[in-house]
Amino acid sequence: MAKSSADDAELRRACAAAVAASGARGEEVSFSIRVAKGRGIFEKLGRLAKPRVLALTVKQSTKAEAAKAFLRVLKYSSGAVLEPAKLYKLKHLTKVEVISNDPSGCTFVLGFDNLRSQSVAPPQWTMRNIDDRNRLLFSILTMCKEILSYLPKVVGIDFVELALWAKENTVTLDNQSSTQDGQEKSVTTQTERKVTVTVENDLVSQAKEEEEDMEALLDTYVMGIGEADAFSERLKQELVALEAANVYQLLESEPLIEEVLQGLDAAGATVDDMDEWLRIFNLKLRHMREDIASIESRNNGLEMQSVNNKGLVEELDKLLERLRIPQEFAASLTGGSFEESRMLKNVEACEWLTGAIRSLEVPNLDPCYVNMRAVREKRAELEKLKTTFVQRASEFLRNYFSSLVDFMISDKSYFSQSLDKSCLGSLRKAYCHSLNLLLRREAREFANELRASTKAPKNPAVWLEGSNSGGQNGSSTDTSTVSDAYSKMLTIFIPLLVDESSFFAHFMCFEVPALVPAGAPNVKSRLGGNDPDDDLNLMDPDGNDLKPDDTSAELGTLNDALQELLDGIQEDFYAVVDWAYKIDPLRCISMHGITERYLSGQKADAAGFVRRLLHDLESRISLQFSRFIDEACHQIERNERNVRQTGILAYIPRFAVLASRMEQYIQGQSRDLIDKAYTKLVGTMFTTLDKIAQSDPKTADIVLIENYAAFQNSLYDLANVVQTLAKFYHEASEAYEQACTRHISSLIYIQFERLFQFSRKVDELTYTIAPEEIPFQLGLSKTDLRRVLKSSLSGIDKSIGAMYRRLQKTLTSDELFPSLWDKCKKEFLDKYDSFVQMVTRIYVNEPIMSVAEMKDVLANF
Repeated sequence: MAKSSADDAELRRACAAAVAASGARGEEVSFSIRVAKGRGIFEKLGRLAKPRVLALTVKQSTKAEAAKAFLRVLKYSSGAVLEPAKLYKLKHLTKVEVISNDPSGCTFVLGFDNLRSQSVAPPQWTMRNIDDRNRLLFSILTMCKEILSYLPKVVGIDFVELALWAKENTVTLDNQSSTQDGQEKSVTTQTERKVTVTVENDLVSQAKEEEEDMEALLDTYVMGIGEADAFSERLKQELVALEAANVYQLLESEPLIEEVLQGLDAAGATVDDMDEWLRIFNLKLRHMREDIASIESRNNGLEMQSVNNKGLVEELDKLLERLRIPQEFAASLTGGSFEESRMLKNVEACEWLTGAIRSLEVPNLDPCYVNMRAVREKRAELEKLKTTFVQRASEFLRNYFSSLVDFMISDKSYFSQSLDKSCLGSLRKAYCHSLNLLLRREAREFANELRASTKAPKNPAVWLEGSNSGGQNGSSTDTSTVSDAYSKMLTIFIPLLVDESSFFAHFMCFEVPALVPAGAPNVKSRLGGNDPDDDLNLMDPDGNDLKPDDTSAELGTLNDALQELLDGIQEDFYAVVDWAYKIDPLRCISMHGITERYLSGQKADAAGFVRRLLHDLESRISLQFSRFIDEACHQIERNERNVRQTGILAYIPRFAVLASRMEQYIQGQSRDLIDKAYTKLVGTMFTTLDKIAQSDPKTADIVLIENYAAFQNSLYDLANVVQTLAKFYHEASEAYEQACTRHISSLIYIQFERLFQFSRKVDELTYTIAPEEIPFQLGLSKTDLRRVLKSSLSGIDKSIGAMYRRLQKTLTSDELFPSLWDKCKKEFLDKYDSFVQMVTRIYVNEPIMSVAEMKDVLANF
């Protein structure tokens, strides 16, 4: 027999490498063979797959799961390296069928039960020869029997033939085993031979079972296996007898069948007649239903049409009423005079025209009528009437106002008496509306020019976040041009608004006393007084200031009119404030002072809008500054999230720089604003510092000592000037002293624990027993005292040195060490002095190092 690829050890090693590369763990390749061709999923595409390699792998059993068997299909990659292409689980194998259409007998199909629900053709393979086919099928059956304990259904191949082939080829393989493989090869051959015999027996047993069934059938007729002709003749005779019996029974029952058939024919005829009648009745009923539905539909349509026609007529009547132009109104609008006797008719005609135009607009008119030709033509006609009347009225008013102004200037008292008071409201409103647009445009353009012409840093300063150098560089940038721009805005427009308010009150004939414009001297200044008023004040005709009780009843009306005159201009002031805040938030301080200075100069009630504008600006500046303070507090609180911070926190020195800059910007009465900011910032700083210190109890006191000391050092000069900072300076000083005391006490207690613990026990007993009885207590005898003194004071130089080094090691700032060490020595001497006094009082004549000697020891450090 020719050598098969199943015996190729190199192929098996390549398959094992491909399986291991695919990520499968614990799988061993037990069999591998090349395939001539295969058809699977490519069958639907009408093309053959490339040559493949089939490999049987086994995953050995573990405690958690049983052994598993797989059929792997491997293909050659572009580099002639095997790689996995398909994986089948042998536990799903249900049928092995050899294709009968293939004359060579080398083509077979493997049926898996998990592929039935999928639109995938079962895998079909063609081997190189019959031996390769038998090798593969026998290996699959062997693995199913050995691992899965069952055999799939085999179709198209004789079991006995396969078993004989397996027995013959197994012997051949055993004979071909080389001696160089050793004992391991022999054991493997013996194992394969046992499994082969088992499978052979199973295949032969299936054939024997079929033969035994045939013999049992023959034993029924007491015949041997060789009497096939007699057995066939016997079966034919019994079949003829059975057919004769069936024919006789049919002949016996023929009369009954005839009677039943006649009854069925009669019943069928009756049923056919009834079915014909029902079809006729159903047809007539259907026609009646259709007629009734048609009548109802026509009636409903006519009724709906009647209702719609009635509604349409009503709507058209209403629309025609809207579209009709009264002759008297048309005459007044196109050619009527503007004499006083005709003025009421003109006003009535204008009101009608306004209402007619609005009634043809979408909110007041159904949208379906807007594009009607009649509506569009009537709207154009009304617009033409409006344009004609406006031209005539404008020409009349132009001429009238020219003559009126000339007359008013020549004789104002007569003009005020003869003016119709009822017309002032609409006149004032029109004046306010027109001038408001002009003032808002001027303010917007001026604000835009200010922002464009002011050179400011592009990157705003970050005060309490980031690196130290970044904060310092941001704080050194000069941003005075920002506050100068805001001051220029107020300098230009506040007097302008005051003058406009004064002129409006005078020109629109408000019955209020005269207003003195800013900077105009009053009577007192003319008489040589030293208290000139530079603000806008109410004055009587003689030039004297009036009390609030003397103001006119129309002052409230005047302020409402001023609100309408100047409303909207505040948005441009707000825009300048927001722009300045984005460049340098600290400039809110100087802007707040500038606003306060202007606010204190506006006392006139007639300029109420200007005062409200300044109040709003002050509130907005305060709000923006509060926002900056809140953001600064958030920057400080972010330090709390950092892990294990040591040394001086970054925001401590930066706050000193921030406070110095804030003090430079103070103008007017901005001290309250700054003090509130100091209170919030320092409170957040101290709270965050405490939280950072508490995150690590070992270094808590060190963090507090260094940072409180840095706070005092950086704010020493400012605390001498600013009262609020002085208060926080003292708070930091107290917290610093408390932290120093705690840290020094812990150092002393760590180094001399037994000494001062003994002293504390004695002090506690002095409250309950007499002093002379204490030396006789357990653990407090003189022997115990000597033992404590020996362990604590025998190497006092080393102990003091260790405490010195421990304190020096814990501090990150060398500047604080001398003062802290002096505090530590003083605290230790005080504690030791108390201990010596206790020993002298309780343990009389007991020798102990004196305080002076201890002081000399400490002096060496």
